[in-house]
Amino acid sequence: MNQNVTLEKPNTTKAAIPQKFVYFFAAGDSEGNAGMKNILGGKGANLAEMTSLGIPVPPGFTISTEICTHFYEEGGKLPEWVRPKVIEAMQKVEAKIGKKFGDVNNPLLVSVRSGARASMPGMMDTILNLGLNDQTVEGLAKSSNNPRFAWDSYRRFIQMYSDVVMGMNSSLLEVTLEDMKEEKHYKLDTELTVDDLKALVKKFKELVHQMTGQSFPADPWEQLWGSVSAVFRSWNTPRAITYRELHSIPAAWGTAVNIQSMVFGNMGDDSATGVAFTRNPSTGDKAFYGEFLINAQGEDVVAGIRTPQPITKIAAAATGVQSLEEALPKAYQQLVDIYKKLEGHYRDMQDIEFTIERSTLWMLQTRNGKRTAAAALKIACDMIDEKLITEEEALLRLDPSSLDQLLHPTLDPKAQKTQLAKGLPASPGGVNGQIVFTSEEAVEWKEQGKKVILVRVETSPEDIAGMVAAQGIFTTRGGMTSHAAVVARGMGKCCVAGCGEVEVDYRTETMKVKGYVLKKGDVITLDGSTGEVFLGEVKTIEPKLDQYFERIMKIADRTRKLKVRTNADTPKDAQTAKNFGAEGIGLCRTEHMFFGADRIDAVREMIIADNKMDREKALSKLLPMQRDDFYQLFKIMDGLPVTIRLLDPPLHEFVPHSDEETKELAKRIGTDYERLRSKVKALHEFNPMLGHRGCRLAITYPEIYIMQVRAIAEAACMILKEGLKLSAPEIMIPLVATDKELDMLRHQAETEVKKVQNEKNMKFDYAIGTMIELPRAALTADAIAEHADFFSFGTNDLTQTTLGLSRDDSGRFLGSYVSSGILAKDPFQSIDQVGVGSLVKMGVELGRRMKPSLKIGVCGEHGGDPESIEFFHKAGLDYVSCSPFRVPIARLAAARAALLTKTLHS
Repeated sequence: MNQNVTLEKPNTTKAAIPQKFVYFFAAGDSEGNAGMKNILGGKGANLAEMTSLGIPVPPGFTISTEICTHFYEEGGKLPEWVRPKVIEAMQKVEAKIGKKFGDVNNPLLVSVRSGARASMPGMMDTILNLGLNDQTVEGLAKSSNNPRFAWDSYRRFIQMYSDVVMGMNSSLLEVTLEDMKEEKHYKLDTELTVDDLKALVKKFKELVHQMTGQSFPADPWEQLWGSVSAVFRSWNTPRAITYRELHSIPAAWGTAVNIQSMVFGNMGDDSATGVAFTRNPSTGDKAFYGEFLINAQGEDVVAGIRTPQPITKIAAAATGVQSLEEALPKAYQQLVDIYKKLEGHYRDMQDIEFTIERSTLWMLQTRNGKRTAAAALKIACDMIDEKLITEEEALLRLDPSSLDQLLHPTLDPKAQKTQLAKGLPASPGGVNGQIVFTSEEAVEWKEQGKKVILVRVETSPEDIAGMVAAQGIFTTRGGMTSHAAVVARGMGKCCVAGCGEVEVDYRTETMKVKGYVLKKGDVITLDGSTGEVFLGEVKTIEPKLDQYFERIMKIADRTRKLKVRTNADTPKDAQTAKNFGAEGIGLCRTEHMFFGADRIDAVREMIIADNKMDREKALSKLLPMQRDDFYQLFKIMDGLPVTIRLLDPPLHEFVPHSDEETKELAKRIGTDYERLRSKVKALHEFNPMLGHRGCRLAITYPEIYIMQVRAIAEAACMILKEGLKLSAPEIMIPLVATDKELDMLRHQAETEVKKVQNEKNMKFDYAIGTMIELPRAALTADAIAEHADFFSFGTNDLTQTTLGLSRDDSGRFLGSYVSSGILAKDPFQSIDQVGVGSLVKMGVELGRRMKPSLKIGVCGEHGGDPESIEFFHKAGLDYVSCSPFRVPIARLAAARAALLTKTLHS
């Protein structure tokens, strides 16, 4: 048993035994269909569907996802009542294929594969060629008339089974294989003779016994039960858990197990195996796209052990190798017919796996293909034009979070570059970072704040944590459908794969190419759009969004009900957000403006002042700076609404934190060091998050907010005087807990606005509202609404104060809460809908009970999270506000939320 597996039960409630849990599939006789993904998993459902479409699929059966739950309830054991149904299904496969499982003359071999309802490429385990032993291998050699193929399949089975089921380190057997090739002066596995393979099998079994203390199982049924259990166990390996958390796949879903009769791509030069996409997964171009290997098995292609060849003649022309179209033209044409049929049926780009056995084509899998964000937008637009899907369907199949890939810099084409090598453009983007050679180092270095590029010969599912941590991924082996490429595209990570001219040496921690020797920590730059690798850091440029992005955004804007604003407090952020389609500023954090080098000392003078007159003197230095800050934001927003939050953090955040800094400040502002040091100490709070901050500062020191309100009003007058557009400035008072606080501070703000209007002899509309970020504010929102023109939920603090969690400190243990199922997600990333969400809904209901037209938004980080946006749409909010680069994500998520709600109600 694999030792790195934690038994995390998908469900805690005892599940009832299902009436049916084994589903057979074969041509003209399938018990499932594409709509049964929850029970059969994606792979099982699609295998059943393909057989119904008359597509050649090797017969087999699926053990449902429900059994995964029972497996964990039994402490990681397969329930005994499952076995008779599996035996019964195996007999149906035997009858269909004319072979018998375990038969010494004409053995049926099977594959055992995982299949969750959401695609998790490479994250769970697979076993091929199951059913071989010292007797059945002879039967396979005889029945196939190909002894070399039979013994090659046997050695592959031992390698895979010992790793996946018995927990042995597979590299030991791989090294033994490589040693034999070196001894015999072979370059390729295919050069091994029958005698070589027999010797390898014997050596492999000896090593397995030596390393595990167990004999390699000879009984095919023992092999099968071990493999089924291993696939269920692989649902909870660390790599699978990491992938699930990354892609928000619930632990409770579990995986199905697919048992299918083997077909063989390693039976000679008329046999092959491959992976293909019905459109280009990197660019979205409508062109058949894929890779294959002659005389190989499926794992050889996706694992990156051998660099595969392109499927089409056009793609192969640039590489100088033979394409499948040329090598096996009949099978290729059949594959083309099938891919067109599958894409038309599923109405989406498909990722397909196939095997050609002695010129006969078999389909092993189809699923909706993972693609880059740029490809997803192009494919969606093209399929709308092709009348395959509607505009609404296009929005619903796009992942809003994936747009993040498009909104960040690419390499500057004018920058000077030193090209080191060129591989395959596996996943686009331009990134640079320090080289690391292990997944563990990638994680460790990222935690130290470093940017890293994960460099590997090839990646495996065990590298998932490092791939998440890295800026980009580089491999010397593997193709466009290798593990590194597929997973990187799914994550939106830049990836260059299959760069064979680079030599990676893990022992010396170096990569060598063209006379260069680069060590761990050296910087390289990857261009995932061209496959190029450059020495050092290459300058980047801001992204240019194409016609497909603009078209999808227009469709989203027509569909959504929620407005989308941005959180911005600098002209650059405001302009970036506006360029991305922001409809105003939902949160300007004024404290960020106080930290500028030209103003921080004035802020500190204000803080240490002993009386109101000295505070006002210091604040008068800040007034023109604040006025210009707000003027710039109003000007950029050009008539769009701007919500300005008055000073929120505790004053201690602005003062020096070391004696040395305190001495320097005392000298600069001409005050006594000891007096300053004493004042700084007096500001210390045990729990500043719940201390003297927000509106509480203004109750104690009203002159702070008075200065800020004056700056807002004077900036508004400047805009009007210049004839520019101005939306009514929205003044937001933070951390209100009682209606009396807001009543008092509203009166104070209104008095100052009117004073400025009288001085300037100008009139303008304005609004005064508050942040709802404390549970008491949500619970008494009706009383608070009496004094508010608008509410904005500050969900960061509302989450902290509701759950009693500090977002600065809880990261150390929140991961355990999520992985163990106590919390579905990190509540600071996606809103806790049951707890915090209930307070939001209550705040909306009570606020609008008092004022039906009360404008309500959200400005915490959840305003850019697609799942949270769906919740805010249902809760009846008017707008969400998020960081500038998440504005397009929020626009698309808001449109999807409107469509999903409409679907729910129809």
